[in-house]
Amino acid sequence: MTDHEIIDGLINRDNRITRQLFFVTARPLLTAIMRRIFDAAPDYDEIVNELYAYLIDNDCAKLRMFGFQCSFITWLKVVATRYFLRYRKNIVEEISTDPEMPPNNDPSDDPSNASDSRIDINALIDAINNQRYAMVIRRLILDETPPATLASEMGITIDNLYNIKRRAIAALTDIALKTSRK
Repeated sequence: MTDHEIIDGLINRDNRITRQLFFVTARPLLTAIMRRIFDAAPDYDEIVNELYAYLIDNDCAKLRMFGFQCSFITWLKVVATRYFLRYRKNIVEEISTDPEMPPNNDPSDDPSNASDSRIDINALIDAINNQRYAMVIRRLILDETPPATLASEMGITIDNLYNIKRRAIAALTDIALKTSRK
């Protein structure tokens, strides 16, 4: 199937194209994304149905935004990743605001431990050789600077910023793993 056929089929609610895309062609990709994002694998059919509903919501507004500047599968990877991250965040928020959930007595929630954790994080970030990576992690994650703002300040695109962030987190992970082995 071409990208045009996929888009037209999804917009026109073609069951054959929809099933082929989500349950054959893109299944390995979507399953891999889910494994990276969720601690426990969600029901594939359920979450893909919600992703599909998201794509066709508001007269297929998301699908109509696809500009054919990359392959549909590449676009779907980005959209699905962002959707699954929001989905996971919503689940966590629902659980944390559920009055029937027992209170969390985790000692790591103690405010005195927060400063220790921040010191540990800063030490790990300081160990990153690439200062640009360190700055991106500090600004995006610790300072919670909006990505669009930081990208503008750096004079780069948001996509480029996300690539830098991905490499920075990989570098930080390597340092953290090496530190934990000592």
